[in-house]
Amino acid sequence: MLRCMRTTVRLDPRLLTEAKQYAAETGRTLTAVLEDAVRESLARRRARPKMKPVRLKTAKGGGTRPGVDLDDSASLLDLMES
Repeated sequence: MLRCMRTTVRLDPRLLTEAKQYAAETGRTLTAVLEDAVRESLARRRARPKMKPVRLKTAKGGGTRPGVDLDDSASLLDLMES
C-alpha cells in the first residue's frame, strides 16, 4: 500500500486556479494533477543527457589578467572600454 504524506505548498494564485480548472475538466483531484506535474518535471530532468564540460583552448598566455572576473560582465565592459 502506498503511503501518502500531507504537506503545505505555496503556489501562485493564478497557477492554482489553472490547476483546479484542469482537475475539474479532467475529472481528477487537484492532488492527482499536482502529483503528475511533479512526476513529469522530475522525469524530464532525469532524461536530460549530461553534458560534458567544455574546455576552451587558448593560443598563448597564462590566463586572465589579475583582477579580471569573467563572471562579471559589467566589469569586463569597463575594462574593454578603457
